[in-house]
Amino acid sequence: MQGVFRKSLLPNGVRVVTEKIPNVRSISVGIWVCAGSRDETGQEAGISHLIEHMIFKGTERHSSLDIAKIFDQMGGMSNAFTSKEATCFHAKVLDVHMDKVLNILSDIFLYSTFDPLELDRERQVVLQEISMVEDSPDELIHDLFCGVYWPGHGLGRPVLGTRQTVSAFDSGRIRRYIDRVYVGPNVLVAAAGNVEHESFFERVSSKFYALANKDSGVARRSPIPHAGASFIQRDIEQAHIMIGFEGPPLSDTQGYYSALLLNTVLGGSMSSRLFQEIREKRGLAYAVYSFLSSYHDSGLIGLYAAVSPKDTSVVAGLMKSELARLADDPLSIDELCAAKDHLRGELLLSSESTDTRMTRLAKNEILYGGYVSYDETVGRIDAVTSGDIKRLAANCLNGKSSIVCLGRIADSEAAICERLISV
Repeated sequence: MQGVFRKSLLPNGVRVVTEKIPNVRSISVGIWVCAGSRDETGQEAGISHLIEHMIFKGTERHSSLDIAKIFDQMGGMSNAFTSKEATCFHAKVLDVHMDKVLNILSDIFLYSTFDPLELDRERQVVLQEISMVEDSPDELIHDLFCGVYWPGHGLGRPVLGTRQTVSAFDSGRIRRYIDRVYVGPNVLVAAAGNVEHESFFERVSSKFYALANKDSGVARRSPIPHAGASFIQRDIEQAHIMIGFEGPPLSDTQGYYSALLLNTVLGGSMSSRLFQEIREKRGLAYAVYSFLSSYHDSGLIGLYAAVSPKDTSVVAGLMKSELARLADDPLSIDELCAAKDHLRGELLLSSESTDTRMTRLAKNEILYGGYVSYDETVGRIDAVTSGDIKRLAANCLNGKSSIVCLGRIADSEAAICERLISV
């Protein structure tokens, strides 16, 4: 389902991108800020995420209840998210509601009041969200690992921030951050679905013209990976293991698509090597997988498993040995083709969602400054060779790696795991 891509630029630097998709009745609209948790200072940790919450809590014209009712009456969905490199406020509705959804999204984005009473209430919600993560070891270990792997860097801090930083934010500080970061060149408005670019652009222009055309002052520095081991004792039933290796950044196109395929083969599906070896053949884990986290200037290939504490070192050894096997032996033609089929299937099936199309449209504009067609993406997947994957696996093993374990980890198990990383 090929769409028609258009892009326009407001005088103040706001970018507007659309993809008209024939034969759909929905439209997905997203307002993106090209800044996330990595762009915060240590004292600002979590402010982007708190703003994401607060933006729905009232404007000069609408109360929080009004905002909820408007979204509900359109019968679609609305949401927001904060990542390490972006913040997005988005909604999916029927095409007949385009004006209405753009009106309310632009109102909450541009004219939120950040009322101190609402802020005090929502702060408690975010503090509960932090507590939820702390009570979920399978989530918490991701934050713990990033802190070990990228210490002292924004990518190493949790998106949610900490209790200390979140508790310290007030309305004035939020407004100062928005004034600095939410500026024209840092803002992107994207839409996908049954949308006409010219009319959409005209409506966006009428609402976003007043944003300042100035530099946000966001200057990113690349993180330096740290090789090491950390064992956090906690009285829980399972040991949660995460091993991470240097991966390609999003700007490394060839490396990124090689990593996508390596991840698929290693632990990205039920037929993957980690799943089959650790869960199916040995019964050592219920949850075991690999993942790829790529950012514009850095990346991470991670391996995770939750196991009995007595099996910590055995499973950690199996995880590393499966990566080593990819570095030693080229993939067979059948396994490489199966991995490519899997990725193509995920990609093309997701293209039937206007939400996915809008997100993909915005991310490609932010990263590459333009449109990347599905055919081009499929071509990049098809171009990866077994040699590319073999070299990437070898690079992972030769680069800096870390291990983090959370649970009741015996000293003997920790010592073996630490030796695994140092080898």
